[in-house]
Amino acid sequence: MGCDRLPSTGHKIGYARVSTTDQDPQLQLDALGLEGCLKIYTDTATGTKADRPQWNLCLTDLRPGDTLVIWKIDRLGRNLRDLIDIVTTLDERDVGVQSLTNGIVDTTTAGGKLVFGMFALMAEYEAALIRERTKAGLIAARFRGRKGGRTPKMTPELTSKAQRMYDSRQFTMAEIAHSCDVTPMTIYRHIHTTAAKPEDA
Repeated sequence: MGCDRLPSTGHKIGYARVSTTDQDPQLQLDALGLEGCLKIYTDTATGTKADRPQWNLCLTDLRPGDTLVIWKIDRLGRNLRDLIDIVTTLDERDVGVQSLTNGIVDTTTAGGKLVFGMFALMAEYEAALIRERTKAGLIAARFRGRKGGRTPKMTPELTSKAQRMYDSRQFTMAEIAHSCDVTPMTIYRHIHTTAAKPEDA
């Protein structure tokens, strides 16, 4: 069945990830190579909280017009909300996402964008329900004399610092994120970035 693939002026960048050191990423690498990826980044998670240095480098390398190619959607996000945040943020940077074995995620096609949009709406609906329940719980806790809530990681001071570092053009996104003790994706969501001009690509 054909699909209306959207025009792309960039490159395909691959990302592979295995959960433990005894898993072989070769199956993913072969598939990404056959897809014609210009570069492929590979992470091997070694702990309970996956540290993904190659993912951070991949994020920094992606340019407007590029397509991030993954073998399966679970290689990208740890859960649905994480996946949607990543794909949405990349879409705002004019970077497409294509999953080779899950046609459900392919923002390089009109149909794929539509399907992903439906999933994003479902996730937003679920998030709204959670917010309502959390708000109700906090109100009830206040009546019982307790306060709650999670302190945001990116304070106004950290956001300002990250913006200054980005504007100086002296730091990579990974370095800015490390300085603020957050992920590069969090930095992308909080600062204003300038898309690369064609002559600078």
